[in-house]
Amino acid sequence: MAKQEYHDLLKPEVINTVSGLSLISRIVVEGFTSGLNRSVSVGPGMEFSQYRGYEPGDDLRLLDWKMLARSGRYYIKQSEIESQVTIKFIVDASASMLHTEEALSKMDYVRVLVAILAYMAHKQGDSVGLFALNESNLVRIYPKADKKHYNRLLLELINLSNKGKWPESHVASKRIPTRGTKELIFFLTDMYESNTEISSFIKGLKSSRNEVVVLQIMGSAEMDFSYGPNMTFEDWETGARVKVDTEKAKNQYLLAMDNRLKKVKEELLSKGIDHHVFRMDAHLGEALQIFLKQRKKIN
Repeated sequence: MAKQEYHDLLKPEVINTVSGLSLISRIVVEGFTSGLNRSVSVGPGMEFSQYRGYEPGDDLRLLDWKMLARSGRYYIKQSEIESQVTIKFIVDASASMLHTEEALSKMDYVRVLVAILAYMAHKQGDSVGLFALNESNLVRIYPKADKKHYNRLLLELINLSNKGKWPESHVASKRIPTRGTKELIFFLTDMYESNTEISSFIKGLKSSRNEVVVLQIMGSAEMDFSYGPNMTFEDWETGARVKVDTEKAKNQYLLAMDNRLKKVKEELLSKGIDHHVFRMDAHLGEALQIFLKQRKKIN
């Protein structure tokens, strides 16, 4: 699927409606899956990899009645991925996520990313939950798998407001508890932190029973430092302003950015946490590739 097929839909007036987010999700996911030679994940009624003998406790709806008629034996259609997965999205709702490029904020982009990943999960029968946090607010939607729940999740995404900073790690951990069960966690953030409050929180999410994936959202101008000369930059979270000669600062900035991203990736990888920098000009299908790869690992 070409990026242009959905790029024209990436506008605030579309993203900030349930029908708009739903439309973008459907176009991106269906375009992506139609390009696959066969399903990576298989559910009831879709392709399957093999049969196996019936065992007590199996879902009778998965019995192959034609095989029973031919052989007199009970067989189950065994999917490549049999179990449903619990997917949890945690969103950084601090003020720095209001950074805007090409009329879209990082938060707008997060809304799209969560919507398409949740749509993909919903199509596969997974339970999906949403947690969004800043100093002032907390949104909790515990995981469920039904269609009404998906629509509620989209509405809550639209209504999220960005304020202040990310809380200290011990505060955030209490407000977004982990259940210690098997789940796939996506944390969407720009990794903007005063000290180590976000990094520490992420490391605390990892357990032996889950997979944690960090999608670090970055603007293209922010990554490439493609700004005009003599810009004034304002810190979204503190209000501090600084004038910068961008031509002189560019090389130093890019080196510091590269070092920072490498450090974050190495620290998280050492804890068994996947880290991906996701540019706002990237093809959204890249997020679905990450999703399917991580979903397979949790099984």
